Amino acid sequence: MSAELRVSEDVDMKDPQAPASNSAQAAVPSVLHHLKEIVSLIETGAYTKEIRRIVRAVRLTIVLRRKLTSRVVAALLNHALVPGSEVLSRLTSYLPKEDDTEMDVDTATTTVQTPVRQGLPELEIYCYLLVLIFLIDKKKYEEAKACSSASITRLKALNRRTVDVLAARLYFYYSFSYELTNSLAEIRGNLLALHRLATLRRDELGQETLLNLLLRNYLHYNLYDQAEKLRSKAPRFEAHSNQQLCRYLFYHGKMMTIQLEYTDAKESLLQAARKAPSRARGFRIQCNKWAILVRLLLGEIPERTVFMQKGMKAALTPYFELTNAVRVGDLALFRQVADQHAGAFGIDRTHNLIVRLRHNVIRTGLRNVSIAYSRISLADVARKLRLESVADAESIVAKAVRDGAIDASLDHGNGWVLSKETGDVYSSNEPQSAFNSRIAFCLNMHNEAVRALRFPPNSHKEKESAEKRRERQQQVEELAKHIAEEDDDDF
Repeated sequence: MSAELRVSEDVDMKDPQAPASNSAQAAVPSVLHHLKEIVSLIETGAYTKEIRRIVRAVRLTIVLRRKLTSRVVAALLNHALVPGSEVLSRLTSYLPKEDDTEMDVDTATTTVQTPVRQGLPELEIYCYLLVLIFLIDKKKYEEAKACSSASITRLKALNRRTVDVLAARLYFYYSFSYELTNSLAEIRGNLLALHRLATLRRDELGQETLLNLLLRNYLHYNLYDQAEKLRSKAPRFEAHSNQQLCRYLFYHGKMMTIQLEYTDAKESLLQAARKAPSRARGFRIQCNKWAILVRLLLGEIPERTVFMQKGMKAALTPYFELTNAVRVGDLALFRQVADQHAGAFGIDRTHNLIVRLRHNVIRTGLRNVSIAYSRISLADVARKLRLESVADAESIVAKAVRDGAIDASLDHGNGWVLSKETGDVYSSNEPQSAFNSRIAFCLNMHNEAVRALRFPPNSHKEKESAEKRRERQQQVEELAKHIAEEDDDDF
């Protein structure tokens, strides 16, 4: 099937001198032909119970989603579904009507097709998914909500492992359609019921997807406590989808950040950014924004290369200026940057974290002052740190001395801050702790790479034939090609 798909694409690309009208007419049957091949692939996977064929069909559909039109989707529904069935009439009613000229062009191509299909649940769910994706792309959000609700009602009555892959995609677009209309709270109870049903049916991919959708639902309304309770009590299992794993790590990092668990939050956010596909630029930008703030809250200064990543420089500019203010320890500059980019921080929903950074800015400035001066008055400290009063400076210095942030002593009688001489840092335990953290990071990455290795079952016990070897190599090549072309709509 995929070989014919590549051949047809090559034929379309090798005729650049054809008239514009002919190319426009040839594009419709080409997309429709590809969709019919996907339907055949799903049908074969349903009969043989091969889930990998269903997965390949979903990837091929994502590649073709930009070329879908209303008449192409209608033609596929007539081809894949039973004529006169209730689901056919329902899905057709969701499609927007196009002008008469396009319908006349389509009649010549669709009347030749004779729909000979049985009522397979996999084909029915796939048609729901295709129509839902088309409606969201055309910004028909109310129709998309109705279609997604009808698909979820149908899914609850199905308990087939070959439907699980399609169901996971439907869950995602079901929540996405309600999010686009600002009504996520309406489906929270339904998502919890679906997660419970997926757990009873041992649908692990569905559990992953629904858990992430529920976490997103809670975090959308700032219900961090409820999200953490759900995450801690949800069943644990090995991740089946890299996209779902990245989402889970991102949501976990956000929850840990709000709960002041900055070390765990930093690890989760950095893993999410590292594991995300390079095409998922928006998702990686969000991960880097939260990771930058977490590192600043931990007292670390991110490297300049973090802000200069390809395609992220403009989006990370406010956080670069914020990092510079924290590094210098200038409270006035910090306030200026926070006020200047308040709109961007509000959209990213990171304003509360930036408020927490104020204490870090003061502590950094105080550390610079203690290094520069062996003795300085509290009035000068308040003036240099842009504090409101000497009493505030005295309390801040006392807390910094107690916490060990600065190596100094406070003379309350004379109002002085006496800094001690800086010793040799290599005589302390700081180099050892830094070296230990780097080794732990490398070991963790190595263990994750080993766990990510996948081998065919019983490959060490039996020798595969030449035909199986060729088929496996072809599947690997197709998978690599479609993953490279896959759109980043999941993020």
